[in-house]
Amino acid sequence: MSEVRAEMVANVWKVVAAEGDTVGDGDTLVILESMKMEIPVLAETSGTLATLAVAEGDVVQEGDLIAVIS
Repeated sequence: MSEVRAEMVANVWKVVAAEGDTVGDGDTLVILESMKMEIPVLAETSGTLATLAVAEGDVVQEGDLIAVIS
């Protein structure tokens, strides 16, 4: 299992993937917005998106869990 965590404080602007999706290394899971910049959050490994812990409009803090890939 691989955990994907937020690297900064940001708003979840768009959710691209859904729980149960098969994702590849480098696929975009969500897009964060911080200081008017869009920051894609990428899968760090291939697998199935087991947990998506955020929704559009959420605010994440540095270190918050975004997703779990199994």
